[in-house]
Amino acid sequence: MTAHTVSSLIETVFEQFEAHDLSYGHGTDNAWDEAVALVLGVAGEADDRSVLERTVSPEHIQRCLQLCHQRVESRLPLAYLTGRCTYMGIDFAIAPGVIVPRSPIGYLLADHLLAWLPDPVTQILDLCSGSGCLGIIAAQLFPQAQVTLVELDDHAIAIARENIHRLGLDNRVTLRKGDVTKTLSFPQRFDLVLSNPPYVDAADMNQLPPEYLAEPHAGLAAGQDGLSIICPIINQLTNWLTPQGLFIGEVGASAPALMARYPRLPLFWPELPLGGEGVFLLEASGLTFHTGTTVEDAH
Repeated sequence: MTAHTVSSLIETVFEQFEAHDLSYGHGTDNAWDEAVALVLGVAGEADDRSVLERTVSPEHIQRCLQLCHQRVESRLPLAYLTGRCTYMGIDFAIAPGVIVPRSPIGYLLADHLLAWLPDPVTQILDLCSGSGCLGIIAAQLFPQAQVTLVELDDHAIAIARENIHRLGLDNRVTLRKGDVTKTLSFPQRFDLVLSNPPYVDAADMNQLPPEYLAEPHAGLAAGQDGLSIICPIINQLTNWLTPQGLFIGEVGASAPALMARYPRLPLFWPELPLGGEGVFLLEASGLTFHTGTTVEDAH
């Protein structure tokens, strides 16, 4: 087996990725970054230039080349092959059948949105929580808060539970099975409600590359216009938010359809720290324009 440094092995994997028609977007957005993530992840090295000339063990070389071959042949997201995904600097367990963490909401939360949020934030709700990544990020950013995750899929719930436990958050993050398209009630109100629900419309679903089609259909598809999940959520916000509360939602390329559906809602579309599209903020006070009922009235 050819000897490799970290740098030369990254180059070898990169050349293989570049030689094939792969799609990215599950934690990386190009062949080089994906090669770096694969090699550093397997070798257990930090993402730092100082490690580039270190010699990689034969076992790690074999594992990297095996994963590289699987990535090229299967067109599965790398996270499904390794069982892990680094998102917002945190290592999350992941598995086939669960959406790979990548939402720009996490990076937006890291800016703390101080001008938009009540002080303090003590109750957070994460809807369609999948692997639990957004709720877990929120729990770490707001250490005084209790976080409730709501997810319908049993497999995703199991992965989220694993992530919560491994990160030592069992006492602050709770899981609940629930369907956001049905009426959901909670014993408390929330200062911050997050949701990265399915939002891909029918036309875009028909054009997805294999890497995305490898993810669960129910975790992506949201009807003809991409709004079949987000609309029931918006329609229930007056029952969930505190009067000063904030909702952060993601609808990706279905943003124009959402604005057409709710022309009177004061949706704010912030500039996202690392790019992306379709994340909006909605204050509890703005819901009057949609329901004619204030959050205080709903209480």
